[in-house]
Amino acid sequence: MTRTAPSLPAAAASGSDRRRGLRLIAVAIVLTGFNLRTAVNSVGPVLEELEQGLSISSGLAGVVTTMPVLCFALIGFAGPPLAARYRDGHVLAGALLAMAAGTVLRVVTDAFWLFLVGTVLAMVGGALGNVLLPSLVKRYFPERTGLLIGAYSVSMAVGGAIASVSAAPIAAATGADGWRWALGVWAVFAAVTALPWLSVPARPGASREAHRRVRMRSLLRSRMALALALFFAMQSMQAYVLIGWTAQYLRDEGLSAATAGLLLGINTIVVIPLNAIVPTLTVRPHLQRPLLAGFCVSYVAGWVGLMVAPRSVPWLWMGLLALGMGTFAMVLTLIGLRARTPETTAALSTTTQGWGYLLAGAGPLLVGVLRGSTGSYTGMFVVVLAGVAVLAVTGWFVTRERYVDDEVPGWGSDAHHGDVIEVAGTEPPVTVHVTEPGGGSPRG
Repeated sequence: MTRTAPSLPAAAASGSDRRRGLRLIAVAIVLTGFNLRTAVNSVGPVLEELEQGLSISSGLAGVVTTMPVLCFALIGFAGPPLAARYRDGHVLAGALLAMAAGTVLRVVTDAFWLFLVGTVLAMVGGALGNVLLPSLVKRYFPERTGLLIGAYSVSMAVGGAIASVSAAPIAAATGADGWRWALGVWAVFAAVTALPWLSVPARPGASREAHRRVRMRSLLRSRMALALALFFAMQSMQAYVLIGWTAQYLRDEGLSAATAGLLLGINTIVVIPLNAIVPTLTVRPHLQRPLLAGFCVSYVAGWVGLMVAPRSVPWLWMGLLALGMGTFAMVLTLIGLRARTPETTAALSTTTQGWGYLLAGAGPLLVGVLRGSTGSYTGMFVVVLAGVAVLAVTGWFVTRERYVDDEVPGWGSDAHHGDVIEVAGTEPPVTVHVTEPGGGSPRG
């Protein structure tokens, strides 16, 4: 969370220079979006080769599949303080270069602990991009927010789909240890994408003002906030178990590595239009519970179909799971609907996603541990179907028209004054007012 930088003066640059600068920023944003999921989605289709190459168990493979979600939760919190101190372009360029370095590290080493270090570095680009790109779109393209967010969201989905579909063919084409090429090739794209950010000029008139955190412990008193965090965790767990384990499961059931990766890519592509449609439906209170029911039914049908008939119409099961993943867009919309004020919306968004991602990280890890101890995927289906049950219960609660403001003492509308800060997150940032105790100003 950072102070909002002053607006650019109209005469700061000539019209043509400004247009060129904006075009460069737009290209950099879209290219960055392409890189946000490549390091994540390329792992699942070659998980078996990775296990063999590093000589690790299924339990440790579960650690690999759960690392991205934990990194997104923890590293993302570093984005706003970094953006407050350094230029936006330098922060994202550094994140992408760290991503490239981490991607290279995890494919040149035979030591599992170094592979994990490389994974953490490889997730830096995705974690900071998740947090910073929406606020950059709002800052530089306030009148085209929907267009730019849609553009980099599509780019992100395309990058993830290509990584899923191409991983197995790249591994097969490059021979022994081909999984290293399947994971490592994405370092080139991350490094190239850093170049436009390094070319973005400093913002004239911008100041690196102090930043401060908003204390949000009071949200622990809100049942609505806790339910939203659990709802977010369960839908995120579904996604990361699907990304991390279904390709390997389909391979173990007899499908080729290329086919399994293709099915995972199809799942990623189907989600794209859902993210555009679901929010417009969720804002209608009478449609929220029917949507929830539809998503839960899709999840159950998809998982049960994969469990009992993985080789027959697997594209249908993966498509149904993609429909279930509409819960992601739904929960992001509900965060805004369950808070009355900008202050509580910002706090609710941060805590819901932060704690939600941390809880979700247990899912892929547990799947790996159960697979290693039982030798089967029964545990995976138990985990995800139990998650759907929790999703349904918490979803039923969060679709009630209640507000966290009414459950937290002292969060009334009379506190809407003070210093302006910008809250970064998965959605476009929310501008809020923070009141210091005693009416003072935040210290740098």
